[in-house]
Amino acid sequence: MLQKVLGKYKILPVQIRASVWFLVASFLQRGISAITTPIFTRLLTTDEFGQYNVFNSWLGIISIIVSLYLYGGFYITGLVQHVDKRAQFSSSMLGLTTTLTASWTAIYLLFRPFWNHLFTLTTVQMLAMLLMIWSTAIFQFWAVEQRIDLKYKRLILLTLIASFFKPFLGIILVLLSEDKVTARILGLALVEMIAYTGCFIAQMRRGKRFYVKEYWKEALLFAIPVIPHYLSTMVLSGADRIMIKNLVDDSAAGIYSLAYSISLMMTLFNSALSQTIDPWIYAQIKEKKIGQLKRVAYPVFLFIAIVNSLVIVFAPEIISIFAPPSYYEAIWVIPPVSMSVFFMFMFNFFSPFEFYYKKKRFIAIATCTGAVLNIILNFFFIQLFGYVAAGYTTLFCYIVYAISHYLFMRKICKEELEAKAPYDSKILIAMSIGFIGLGFAMMFTYNHPIVRYGIIIVILFALIACRRKLICVGKEILQVRKKASSN
Repeated sequence: MLQKVLGKYKILPVQIRASVWFLVASFLQRGISAITTPIFTRLLTTDEFGQYNVFNSWLGIISIIVSLYLYGGFYITGLVQHVDKRAQFSSSMLGLTTTLTASWTAIYLLFRPFWNHLFTLTTVQMLAMLLMIWSTAIFQFWAVEQRIDLKYKRLILLTLIASFFKPFLGIILVLLSEDKVTARILGLALVEMIAYTGCFIAQMRRGKRFYVKEYWKEALLFAIPVIPHYLSTMVLSGADRIMIKNLVDDSAAGIYSLAYSISLMMTLFNSALSQTIDPWIYAQIKEKKIGQLKRVAYPVFLFIAIVNSLVIVFAPEIISIFAPPSYYEAIWVIPPVSMSVFFMFMFNFFSPFEFYYKKKRFIAIATCTGAVLNIILNFFFIQLFGYVAAGYTTLFCYIVYAISHYLFMRKICKEELEAKAPYDSKILIAMSIGFIGLGFAMMFTYNHPIVRYGIIIVILFALIACRRKLICVGKEILQVRKKASSN
């Protein structure tokens, strides 16, 4: 049996094998983090857990400003365009990122009291953050090259080593330190610095060019205009924890952060499916065969809805596993945030039209609208109804986010694709309302376990009854990936 499986694996195209292992790397990274969460929720108080997660929120936002997210879409495009001088291009991007980080570090040190007060972080925490921004960018540059060259073995190895030692060193430092929040942060920063600095050295040795005027100018002209989009994305996902800390307290931020982290674990499926389907979507747009998209989109939307429904259904049990009783209130945040994940995924089927036809303005407008709306709603509703309200503002804003991108997609289709509609809006609305209705219905059974377990049994029987259909969907997605790989 094992030999048969290995035989089938060996005849798979290298693109498929690489996709599988890149998915494994993602699961390892998130999985180890998830497994160790129950340890840290018991080592840290709700206040300390809140402070740590607020640090992570600031890290996500500030990293966009400091690094300009150069390792994102621009770097992939640059590697393709400068294929003959890829090594020099890569080393110059590392040089630009290092220069940007060093410049911002100097600015921070010159006005250290101001920045510390603004972000409510200590000097050690701020310097650790800047180090993590640099080291993460270095790793991402290297990882993108590995993915493009389909060199998955080294990426898997480095990901596994870093993912293991981050919590391992963090636990040791937290146990030995009185300032447990800073200890947790330093555990991450030290592992990243040690593990990823080698990537910097390797790429600089190959390229030998720290500064290339042409590449630096190209990077800055591309990156600066799209900062609002990337920054708004981070604000949309991280501003709620920062605002809860300031409007309520650290403990509330900690409880909310746990619920948010558990709910977002299901984005693993989002990422996995997106990496599998995205190339095929772009191919269909290029060939103007967008009518084919719905046959994959609808079953995948249903699958994502089912996966996130399971998180909502088992929220009380999940929280009891991941944290002590002091975090139990987090169960009321999980339903709306889990519903948000469904609308985050919908974006992946709408946005390729905007990216393919280079409608950067549409992307920025939709994302900025969601981010600004999130801040405004959080400011009022957190004060009126407490930190749980942030979960509902998140859900509402991601619905607006998905609708905005859908409308811009329809506009592009009218202009570029003879007004052909890739999806039926009535079906999308019906699926969305059904998922939201089920989610809220399950939330009202949290205080009635017998009713909830009865519904769980019904859902399990329904999944068993539909297993053949689900298997067919899985096979179709794999077939889509094969077609995308062959193009």
